[in-house]
Amino acid sequence: MPYKLVPFFAEPLAPGRGVAQIAGMATFNPKPDNSSAGTFLTGQLLIAMPSMADPRFQQSVIYVCAHTPEGAMGLVLNRPIVKPTFDDLLKQLQVAPVPPVRDIKLCAGGPVENARGFVLHTTDWTGEGSLKVDDQTALTASLDVLKVIAEGGGPRECILALGYAGWGPGQLDQEFQQNAWLSVSADETLLFDSDHDTKWRRALAKLHIDPLLLSGAAGHA
Repeated sequence: MPYKLVPFFAEPLAPGRGVAQIAGMATFNPKPDNSSAGTFLTGQLLIAMPSMADPRFQQSVIYVCAHTPEGAMGLVLNRPIVKPTFDDLLKQLQVAPVPPVRDIKLCAGGPVENARGFVLHTTDWTGEGSLKVDDQTALTASLDVLKVIAEGGGPRECILALGYAGWGPGQLDQEFQQNAWLSVSADETLLFDSDHDTKWRRALAKLHIDPLLLSGAAGHA
């Protein structure tokens, strides 16, 4: 399907509010109070269990950009997009140079608003519209990051996600209680490498879990 990104890269995310508004949450608080920090998954990876019934998330690995009492927002990392290419999007957004000096891979970030673009990247580069998820990772949805990448600069590691995964208040917590997800700490390799076919298995390996030993995993690993 065609992707129309012009309206969605037109303005940067508002500091302290941008991701929250996108995900339908009242506040964006990636670092909750210590008293409740154990219940929040901001900056963590979600790993879909083999019992995941929703085909959109089967064997998915999702980076959680925000998780608060008002809901959660994340980006699916292992659903690569072949078309459009980065060149195609730069042409659509009228960002030069085309072809770019530097390329960036695209992925389908989730089923919600898949015409909206987000660049997930390392924090060695941030722009005025960037929101830090944690000390290592930031999220930018302005044209600035696309321009600097096209010119050959920008963050050391990055990926462009179209769309996102969103959860309402308490929804992600409920899905955990239903054993739909596991969580594990994120690392640069899982966030940004292009070995999508093995990302789910490698994420499970961080927990020392063999997917073949999980119920329902046979034939899907």
